[in-house]
Amino acid sequence: MQIRVIAFFLIFLPLVSCREKHVISLTASKPGKNEMADLNRYLIQKDRERIKNFIERKNLKMSESPTGLWYQIIKEGRGKNFIDNDKIVMNYECSLLDGTRCYSSNDLGPKEVVLGRSEMEQGMNEGLRLLKPGAEAIFILPPFLAYGLVGDRKLIPSRAVIVYNVNILQAK
Repeated sequence: MQIRVIAFFLIFLPLVSCREKHVISLTASKPGKNEMADLNRYLIQKDRERIKNFIERKNLKMSESPTGLWYQIIKEGRGKNFIDNDKIVMNYECSLLDGTRCYSSNDLGPKEVVLGRSEMEQGMNEGLRLLKPGAEAIFILPPFLAYGLVGDRKLIPSRAVIVYNVNILQAK
């Protein structure tokens, strides 16, 4: 009789424990809104720490906008700041924090954009509005102001922090 009871527990116990683990893993795989918000805040904070370390290593004197764009205006330029519908022609270099160059006007030629109308990163759109004709600047775009979770599906990976060096050639 005791052998049957022991055999029953040896067979039944693993089945119950596997079933409970399965139920737990199903409920754990569906994060709620609070967990997603916490994860998002965590990722934004980690990106901010990486950006601050980069700025310190490169000895840059950058400012942070209320949206999270980091910028340093190297040369002020002249005239009024850019506004919607201004056509801007610029030389640029786009790279990752580790220095990997992604895109450059040296390879692709000067970039021409119409502010507020051209498809460009949200952070770049914001940064160009800080500039005047003839200006030079450095922008650091965290992922949420750049290409986000997916990257550009070419040279910029997912969740990449992007560094732009821009030189405004002309404005129309």
